[in-house]
Amino acid sequence: MSTYTETIRARGHEHVSCQHTSTLEVTSDDWLTPAGDCIVAIEADRVPSDFADTFVNACRDHDSTITAHLATDEYEQTVTGRGHPDLTFENDRGMVVRTSEYVDDRTVMVGADTAAAELDRDLIEALAGGSELVVKLRVE
Repeated sequence: MSTYTETIRARGHEHVSCQHTSTLEVTSDDWLTPAGDCIVAIEADRVPSDFADTFVNACRDHDSTITAHLATDEYEQTVTGRGHPDLTFENDRGMVVRTSEYVDDRTVMVGADTAAAELDRDLIEALAGGSELVVKLRVE
């Protein structure tokens, strides 16, 4: 089976709180309000609409495993979920990892084993302090 990877670079923000219990998001927006409790990072340099067709097509399989490896200089965590035939990867602002089966144009993974509220608090503190974040999405 083939493996495809997409790498996104973003940064934390003082309002990163990661309290949401069913999603986590990385956005290309350059701002964040306290209400954005699922957002882990802003100013993403790539969004779903930028991803390669080979990556997107591989993610449209129910049997595919998708991982999101989140890393700052000091902390890292991996979130695992799966693909879905309805994933479009058309959004040009942000990407959402979901613990549910819900799919919209921002969704990059369903059935995730971790939401924003379950991320390591040291990782969240680093992001709230403005740390750079590298997200490596991998599908196999």
